Amino acid sequence: MHRMRQEVARARSEGGAVDPVGGGTGQPLALFTDLYELTMLEAYFRHAMTGQAVFSLFVRRLPAARNFLLACGLEPVLDFLETLRFSAEDLDYLRSLEKFGPDFLDWLRDFSFTGDVFAVPEGTPVFADEPILEIAAPIAEAQYVETFVINQMHLGTLLASKAARVVAAAGAKPVVDFGARRIHGTDAALKAARAFHIAGVAATSDVLAGKRYGLPVTGTMAHSFIQAHSSESAALASFAEVFPETVLLVDTYDTLQGVRKVVELAARLGDDFRVSAVRLDSGDLGELAVGARQILDAAGLTSVGIFASGGLDETAIAGLLAAGAPIDGFGVGTKMGVSADAPDLDIAYKLCEYAGVGRLKLSPGKPVLPGRKQLFRVSEGEADVGDFISRADEQLPGRALLEQVMRDGARTGAAPSLDRSRARAAEEIARLPQAVRALAPATPPYPVGISDELARYRDEITEAATR
Repeated sequence: MHRMRQEVARARSEGGAVDPVGGGTGQPLALFTDLYELTMLEAYFRHAMTGQAVFSLFVRRLPAARNFLLACGLEPVLDFLETLRFSAEDLDYLRSLEKFGPDFLDWLRDFSFTGDVFAVPEGTPVFADEPILEIAAPIAEAQYVETFVINQMHLGTLLASKAARVVAAAGAKPVVDFGARRIHGTDAALKAARAFHIAGVAATSDVLAGKRYGLPVTGTMAHSFIQAHSSESAALASFAEVFPETVLLVDTYDTLQGVRKVVELAARLGDDFRVSAVRLDSGDLGELAVGARQILDAAGLTSVGIFASGGLDETAIAGLLAAGAPIDGFGVGTKMGVSADAPDLDIAYKLCEYAGVGRLKLSPGKPVLPGRKQLFRVSEGEADVGDFISRADEQLPGRALLEQVMRDGARTGAAPSLDRSRARAAEEIARLPQAVRALAPATPPYPVGISDELARYRDEITEAATR
């Protein structure tokens, strides 16, 4: 935390937004944007367009295999907004492009984010068309941050949503994140571990993520350690000598033979045997788990668990458990780390108000609701039964989900701990209807409507825009 504060302070004094919540590089990120954001900024500058704007971030439609999404990625966004500055090096680079006027680049020297942010807390289930985050700021400021906001909210929400399904499939069995080596880059891997923790994943194998976010870290052993020894038995004994309370990998050559060698090791070590589990990483995991359990139990090793990994996702885990496979925990890597079945969201960040007037789009399949909004979640007893999107100043039945998290460019309060966001996710998911929490598509889907007042305002703005 001390290093993160130093990076934020340095960014404020020297210029250049940093992302201390995420990649850990402390490198300036002010130029992490699409070129057209800068050309629009100069156009706003030339035409003295300084009015207040509202941009809304939402997902137009859910992937086919998702009944809900889990909002995530807000904290990296807020850190970026608080530290957004153009460094001298940034401005020198922009000058070298020979695209921008010198007076505009001088104006950028003092550019910062001074606006307000309204967002649902991380760990909140959300649905199609619902505002996840809204930014109210002078139009140049609200416009410029589009690329970074979408990037971080997309990654966090995509991966938290996938992990929530994996955790749901595993039930009471712990899930460990094994995905870092195949996730698309170090920043994504670190942010993934963070999102997975919020979604309920028990631990990560990524040590830097553990350090940066205070996450539990865990690991087993590699096949190479087995291969490097003269025999599998020697390798298992050697590793257990260094790490007595460990998980031993048994599938390098013959899985069930590997389990029998663990039994032989237990007999040799007697009371000094403290191995907690064996790990199955290939083959028919269900059949092998049954065989391994039988061998372990017959040897009196009933306390030695079975941990499974290797190409797993929520469908595979659900199938294993439904078939009665005696597996006590799961390591899930690539398919969770890249959200293999649904690797992107139709996420958008759109202008919905300028100079006090609602703005919208009428493009087919890409509508935008006008004005700043609020989102209400309606409950019956302990269960949530539907949502309503309203205008920001309306009061409807239910819980208002959008909270002001930034005012005049500064946070309104301390960031919640990751454990608090994790608890929120568990509580909020548990309130959803059973069919919505299931892996199969919910029929009917969770209902989301718009208030009468917002519908009237939309029609009014539509009529004015199409005259």
